[in-house]
Amino acid sequence: MDFELSKQQKEIQKAVREFVKGEFKKDVIEELLEKHEYPEKIWKKAAELGFIGIHYPEQYSGMGLGCLENIIVAEELARGDSTVGTCLLIADFASEIILHFGSEEQKTKWLPKVAEGECLSCGAFTEPDHGSDITTVETTAVKDGDEWVINGNKIFITNSGPLAGFYCVLAKTDPDASPTYRGLSLILVEADNPGVSTQDVGKKMGITLSYTAEVVFKDVRVPMANLIGEENKGFYQLLEFFDESRILVAAQALGTAQGAFDRALDYVKQREQFGKKIAQFQVNQHKLADMATRIELARLVTYKAAWNFDQGKIDPKLTSMAKMTAAKAAVDVCDEAIQLMGGYGYMQEYDVERYYRDAKITEIYEGTKEIQKNTIASIVLGKIK
Repeated sequence: MDFELSKQQKEIQKAVREFVKGEFKKDVIEELLEKHEYPEKIWKKAAELGFIGIHYPEQYSGMGLGCLENIIVAEELARGDSTVGTCLLIADFASEIILHFGSEEQKTKWLPKVAEGECLSCGAFTEPDHGSDITTVETTAVKDGDEWVINGNKIFITNSGPLAGFYCVLAKTDPDASPTYRGLSLILVEADNPGVSTQDVGKKMGITLSYTAEVVFKDVRVPMANLIGEENKGFYQLLEFFDESRILVAAQALGTAQGAFDRALDYVKQREQFGKKIAQFQVNQHKLADMATRIELARLVTYKAAWNFDQGKIDPKLTSMAKMTAAKAAVDVCDEAIQLMGGYGYMQEYDVERYYRDAKITEIYEGTKEIQKNTIASIVLGKIK
């Protein structure tokens, strides 16, 4: 068992750190936050350097690497800035559904566009009345000749905005299926398709620069060939996708925690109170020790989940553990970072209050922490007779 990153992985990590240092300028980020503006220039530069879709095969403009390399990139982006970094690390969100289940035509058309920064990809799963319950879907896709006709509403759809290229839409294709999830399919819908409309969900607590919208599909027609994978297998395909995407959220949380820790550490080594550096007070040293330990534990389980995935092992228990552990670490570490910095930690100028707000989403999207516990417990318990 080797816990050392390979030479290539270390080079990737170093390249992302250099990119962050060169592009994540404080004044630029402050202006983006003030204007509530997506970091389009930084996103396109990240794509140009190959950081978007690094886990795609080379024929689709990727680098032919794996989940582990992808989460190394994600961790460093979120560490550099939790808000801008998140925009970049989720730029290819849900494109893995096309990568793993899509037709060659779908892959060839869309994956290079995502990797090269021409568009953002979107997963349209959650609905207004169902939240975490993806087994119950009201959106329908009905066959009409050689087309699907799609009707329904989706909510909290990441990347849905002017830069969106396509949606992977979870829709009901067999209304008579029992249980209902056996009648769900995933269908690719182009963002500019007539009948597709979006409405920004409004002001959010965190990740304020990323697009999040309600999406309405009204009599949207797409070719039958836009079906992703097998008909009525969408639920199972989505579960497999979650086993990869939850590792990415864990990496986002991990980077957010590390970024808050970095800033708090710098602060306590400089700040003086009662005649000495506050880093010299044992109570603060214990806080730092606890924070560093939580981050390292989160990193171990996150990296293990990514490595496991790259070995072709689908382990929902491990991916849920990674997401739940890293997300909790992010929230707790950011909380302690603010505590260490006191009043300054509460001020926008010092970043950690924003990291704190950005951290919370990692306990919510891609399945709440309660959903992760359900997954873990069901596997630990097995069938109860």
